[in-house]
Amino acid sequence: MTTPKRPWYEGASYHITARGNHRNDIFRDEEDFQVYLTMIEEALLYYANNNYQIMTYCLMDNHVHLMVKTYTKPLGLLISRMHSIYTKYFNKKYNYIGHLFQDKYFSELIEDDKQMLETSRYVHLNPVKANIVEKPEEYQVKLDSGGV
Repeated sequence: MTTPKRPWYEGASYHITARGNHRNDIFRDEEDFQVYLTMIEEALLYYANNNYQIMTYCLMDNHVHLMVKTYTKPLGLLISRMHSIYTKYFNKKYNYIGHLFQDKYFSELIEDDKQMLETSRYVHLNPVKANIVEKPEEYQVKLDSGGV
């Protein structure tokens, strides 16, 4: 049975969360974080012509948060490309077999400025809530507000 298509609205912004299968780590070392960021950049270039904008992101060991604005193409194209390429990299590097990501990614439509601010705050405070750092700015490469 196929998964029903997610609603997509041109020009809409979304909060994306993707977790490792069985809550396992999807990033095991610093190189993995860098490769994922490179995969984002490559996917954005692949779908050039201003189709997507990464507004902010937070990469945790076992999951990712992305805030993405879509323009002319559905969100699923970008996420699918990023995750399939990253999964191939991860599987080869770690001789891993099976699904890297748990289910399909979660997406939430951001409907107004208040929700945009609350979502951004949630994404930025994720490493603080997880007791990894005391302040979001201490998380450095894995957290960004300027997008990719």
